[in-house]
Amino acid sequence: MMESYVEGSTKIKFCGLRTTEDVEYANELRPDYVGFVFAKNSKRMVTERQAELLKSALEPGIIKVGVFVREDPERIANLLHHGTIDYVQLHGGEDTEYIRKLRKLTDHPIIQAFRVDTKEDLAAAEKSEADYILLDSGTGGTGTAFNWELLKGFSRPYFLAGGLSPENVREAIETLHPYVVDVSSGIETDGRKDPAKMEKFIDVVRSTESE
Repeated sequence: MMESYVEGSTKIKFCGLRTTEDVEYANELRPDYVGFVFAKNSKRMVTERQAELLKSALEPGIIKVGVFVREDPERIANLLHHGTIDYVQLHGGEDTEYIRKLRKLTDHPIIQAFRVDTKEDLAAAEKSEADYILLDSGTGGTGTAFNWELLKGFSRPYFLAGGLSPENVREAIETLHPYVVDVSSGIETDGRKDPAKMEKFIDVVRSTESE
């Protein structure tokens, strides 16, 4: 299910979907990916049962990403094998040994998230054995961008997260050309997904790509 990277074709991920209304908005707008957060300390956390219901309502063709923080690999593999999610996103500083253990249980794609504060953080991301990397400003969903200047000269394709919104995603694409733009709080109002912001984010990305 892994996709090949094509330069100039920025994809979109809506992360932190929690309700059937969120999924309905996504079905209308057709992002490439949606994220279900299983991390216990997240305000966007969903249970396995909730994720299964959300998955059932989601249109085919939209890739379902499960977001985890130091979760038992067996539980992740079970969710993948049952089709609740398609990809794994690791957000807890999991190490190479953890990734290798997970790979023994599943061949589904793995995204490893890195907090970017320094060039050394990017060097670590460059060496990751995950299929994809995600560059963020914190532990996820913080709504804060990191210093994009650090990404100059960074060559590995990546998911860009951290503080993206309809107001700055055009600049992000034109400046950085990420593989995926990953948004969560930037398409919310008062902690809930906002259909107008979701639509605007999609429109900005697609209009930028078409120019």
